[in-house]
Amino acid sequence: MVVIAGRRISPQNLGAEYKRFTVTPYAGALGAVIEGVDLSQDLDEEMIAEIRRALIENLVIFFRGQDMTPEQHLAFARKFGTLNQHDQVKGMDDYPDIIEVRQEPTDTRNFGGAWHGDVTYLPEPPLGSILYAKEVPPVGGDTLWSNLYLAYEDLSPGYRAMIDPLTVIHTPAIIYGEKSMDWSKDSSVKSAPTKAAHYEVEHPLVRTHPESGRKLFYVSGAYTPRFKDQTEEESGPIIDYVMYQATREPFTCRWRWQAGDVAFWDNRACLHYALNDYYGHRRIMHRVTINGERPVP
Repeated sequence: MVVIAGRRISPQNLGAEYKRFTVTPYAGALGAVIEGVDLSQDLDEEMIAEIRRALIENLVIFFRGQDMTPEQHLAFARKFGTLNQHDQVKGMDDYPDIIEVRQEPTDTRNFGGAWHGDVTYLPEPPLGSILYAKEVPPVGGDTLWSNLYLAYEDLSPGYRAMIDPLTVIHTPAIIYGEKSMDWSKDSSVKSAPTKAAHYEVEHPLVRTHPESGRKLFYVSGAYTPRFKDQTEEESGPIIDYVMYQATREPFTCRWRWQAGDVAFWDNRACLHYALNDYYGHRRIMHRVTINGERPVP
């Protein structure tokens, strides 16, 4: 492996040019802008393979000026795997595989307003999500992503050795469970507290990415309250530190949305955070999530 601008690139891809589009790095830690792709079209296998390589190398990739119908959005996502229907948030009536992330001018709570990975509490968490900006505020509403590879590799060898064997509990209970805040009271998200959110799944804290082969730690904010066989109080210091490490500024990028933008991120290798700083304005995004695999150490 060779490190370029903080990114570790496989030797077989080092210096390899993209044949079908241009890839321009967006930030030092992660992110790239792809130009020359119309996502509304039926893209061939070579194009999809190159987009997938760009995703694995850059963790989050951005496309400007897209114009997709819901059917085209879904068709593009299906090129990368089967689609996930959120178990706690209702999808669109006509397109249940699409979550409309809508925030009206009077909403005070936003969807995704804390550092997290999407539905990491599933036995097989998602490969990634594809978010399409339909309507954006004049200012504000940016989204941040963080590079979990760099955050893990920056830790001391002793700290990595300490956390490598740990198993972390993932659960939707804190966000969607019976004692959670009712989303319908202060947001436009189609979700309400439910007993069905009270389940737990075990994943290794440190996982190996199935495509890059690199190690990273796998925490997800409120979805990961404790370690296996530990209380939340006992687990808190390590989980808090790992989340702090995961979201340090040098490991992040920040995207300012325009209508027609698309972001596609590798949910296995980065966290994200949607800022809630545009009260009084509408923001509408369409999100499709692609199924992944069970994490392994």
